[in-house]
Amino acid sequence: MSAYAQPASSSLREPSTSRIAPVLALLLLSPFIGEVLSGATRLSFLFAYLSEIMVWGCGALLIREVVRRWQGTWTTMLPLAMALSVAEEFVIQQTSLAPMPWLGSTPAYGRIWGVNWIYLLFMLAFESVCITLVPVQIVELIYPEHRTEPWLRTRGIAITSVVFAAGSFVAWFLWVKIARMQVFHMPDYKPPMITMMLGTLAIGILAAISYRLRGPAKVGAAPYHRAPSPWLVLPVTLLLGFPWYILMVLLFAPLRPALWIPIAAALVWAVITILLLRYWAAASGWGELHEWALSFGVLLVSMTAGFLGSNVWPMTDLIFKLVLNVLAVAGMLMLARRIKKRMELEARPI
Repeated sequence: MSAYAQPASSSLREPSTSRIAPVLALLLLSPFIGEVLSGATRLSFLFAYLSEIMVWGCGALLIREVVRRWQGTWTTMLPLAMALSVAEEFVIQQTSLAPMPWLGSTPAYGRIWGVNWIYLLFMLAFESVCITLVPVQIVELIYPEHRTEPWLRTRGIAITSVVFAAGSFVAWFLWVKIARMQVFHMPDYKPPMITMMLGTLAIGILAAISYRLRGPAKVGAAPYHRAPSPWLVLPVTLLLGFPWYILMVLLFAPLRPALWIPIAAALVWAVITILLLRYWAAASGWGELHEWALSFGVLLVSMTAGFLGSNVWPMTDLIFKLVLNVLAVAGMLMLARRIKKRMELEARPI
């Protein structure tokens, strides 16, 4: 993740057309990376992509805008990304609260106090990273000249917020009132108000944490450690990412450990991952190619693990995902080439 300090913006004084491309790119890439490339949204119901742009795309854009105005780093963005995930899981589609439709009448593993804890833990990480952090980082790598700047004026923020709210209602209606009841034939489920209130409280707490972490990275003595090679960052990211999918496998596994074991293991794994990323990002020599390797690793994990359960998909859905995944890999390799050329130009003596 980027460790660059975010200076005060000058982009708001530039023509708005200079910021349209990165805005559109983030609006489209956020749900494309998190939903389409992962296989969560398949060709069979690609119509949901529009509402995902309204929720995920606008949500990621608003989060990035807040963080850049706060002159924050990725550690500032992470709590807000988690807050967006909690909003999805507790308020908008309530998928971590309602009984899981794909399990039928089978009791959900880890469902206590009306919350699907194993599913929630997985989604907090997946949605925070694949919906917000990685799409923002990739777009900023594509448009490096605008990476430290806000992209929206006050009117843009207001419009994006209205679209986000409208999209949230559409997503709620499509999933809660149509998909769950008419497709999965599940009875109408209304989560307890206290649970939704606790989710709303969690959103506020995460936003407060993000605000507390605002401001550029502190500049002190030069880092005593050098950043690893980008080609080491990539495989380590794979090693860190794939075990997270054990949580989803456990939902369908016939034999499961005591609930506290996967929850404790997931929390420890998350802390280790965050500490390692902070260590890397603070290292001397950490740059755009490292960020690319990190993002590419996350993409490879989500795209590969997204084939779990694909044996029951229609063939058209499988081919659709395969083609898009190959194109995504090609696009990321082209981006790496652009970054290397940019680095070579910057390294040339004037």
